[in-house]
Amino acid sequence: MSESTGTLPVYHWRLAPDGLATRRQLRAAGLRPGGQDVAAQLERPRYRRGPLIAYLYRVELARPVRPMTVAKAAALAKANAARRTCPTCHRDAGYIIPASLGMCVPCAYPEDQCAA
Repeated sequence: MSESTGTLPVYHWRLAPDGLATRRQLRAAGLRPGGQDVAAQLERPRYRRGPLIAYLYRVELARPVRPMTVAKAAALAKANAARRTCPTCHRDAGYIIPASLGMCVPCAYPEDQCAA
């Protein structure tokens, strides 16, 4: 353990004690933080940049992930369909439309489409 920022303990990469996990590690175990405060911080040093920071939560205070309901699944499917629908031609592009383009690739670059 290195110096702490405020009252939050800071651990170096791969040196965190057992019983602490990141959000991704909790999710892989079928758990969620469940409203608990951050227990510690993990720092991974990087060359010529600031360190990567990950927050750690206590595994014993974590709660099970809430199950997906029919209503949640329907809402998620509707949201994903909206992200695939081109606002210009109103067709399902088959992929998530890039925010940088704001429309499907054929609408964004019509001159690149060859008439075969």
